[in-house]
Amino acid sequence: MFLVAESIENLERRIEDLRTAVRRAVIARDTARARAMRAELRAAEGEWERALTDLADAAEDDTSTAKHDAPLVPVREQVHHALTLLSVPAAPKLIAEVHAAFYGAGATGIAAGKLTHLRRDEERSFRTARHSRPYYLCSALTAEHLAPARGLLAVSTWPLDRRIIGPLSPRVDFLTAAIKVAERATRMSEQDSGVTRLLWRFATTIPGAAEPHGGVDAATVMEAAQAELDVHAAADQAQRKAAAERARRQMDEAEQLFGSKLRVLRGTA
Repeated sequence: MFLVAESIENLERRIEDLRTAVRRAVIARDTARARAMRAELRAAEGEWERALTDLADAAEDDTSTAKHDAPLVPVREQVHHALTLLSVPAAPKLIAEVHAAFYGAGATGIAAGKLTHLRRDEERSFRTARHSRPYYLCSALTAEHLAPARGLLAVSTWPLDRRIIGPLSPRVDFLTAAIKVAERATRMSEQDSGVTRLLWRFATTIPGAAEPHGGVDAATVMEAAQAELDVHAAADQAQRKAAAERARRQMDEAEQLFGSKLRVLRGTA
């Protein structure tokens, strides 16, 4: 598992280098190089997703033991674990519930106040020494203003459009998170009450996801969530991509991670 994690960190550094290379090629108007660098970037992101799946599968065998015997894990890593499982921006409450359900005893407690300070520390670290860490916990950005979306955290290694929140994104991300949680639940040898409660939280607001007599089944949740997601996904993705392109044109690297600051424009008398 250590080797897989190390490989992911190397891929994350490579992805950041490729993004920098793409930006420089675009600025230099070197279309051929920009196209080549984008192709390499897409390939590297595909490798990262596959490596992440391998890491999740390797971790699954140790889940039961970890829930009871795991050492205390720093809050930063807890948040990263939960967000990686969800694969979409999330609020502190959901992050805490996901970590408690799947990683258990290693949690030291995730509070909203802690995460506010944590995000500020991440931004300070990035601005002081860029790319000194394999990943940063950053802000989701509103599609309209490209400002930090209130109460939502994301991971810097995700594509920019995934970190954008448009009009349809809260529902799309909720459905995506439900699918990811249900997928992980189906791979568990035993489902404890924490996982069941988490699945039920999703199922109660997805048509057709809850069982008739109050039960919850992971496969049913996945199917129902995917059915609704198919309705909204294309429109949401188009809105996110458009906002991401605008962000790349208007914002520097730090602002793309942590958002622009909204300013009041004063008129002249």
